[in-house]
Amino acid sequence: MVATGFASFDTTVDKTNRLLKEIEDAYGWPKERRKQSYAALRTVLHQLRDRLTVDEAVQFGAQLPMLVRGIYYEGWRPAETPVKMHSEEFYRRIRHDFPYSIQGDIEQLVHTVLATLQRHISEGEWDDLRARMPADLVTVIPA
Repeated sequence: MVATGFASFDTTVDKTNRLLKEIEDAYGWPKERRKQSYAALRTVLHQLRDRLTVDEAVQFGAQLPMLVRGIYYEGWRPAETPVKMHSEEFYRRIRHDFPYSIQGDIEQLVHTVLATLQRHISEGEWDDLRARMPADLVTVIPA
């Protein structure tokens, strides 16, 4: 655990590190690839956020740990959302923004990140997220 001297900061850094470790463990990456797990989380969060309406994006963001919430909102342009995209476009955008090569396909990466996030979001909010997605994209979101 990181000791910043502020309990809320220590807690959010710890939660974020646990989330990144869960992504690494699920994907089979060693801790030395922390930058890669961070990039995967950031890229998937940004594309998910940009697909949601402003209200939906804010409701989802409220469920994230404080530090991850900052990552989620970084660079957001609410006036330009939602970005209409189908699943192929969603995956293409993630592949474009994810700067690392990976084993397997981008779908596996997205599934790994989203399945990890699902464990950190309330069941009700996760169900709402799935309900808000168009039929083509709901298949991307783990049930």
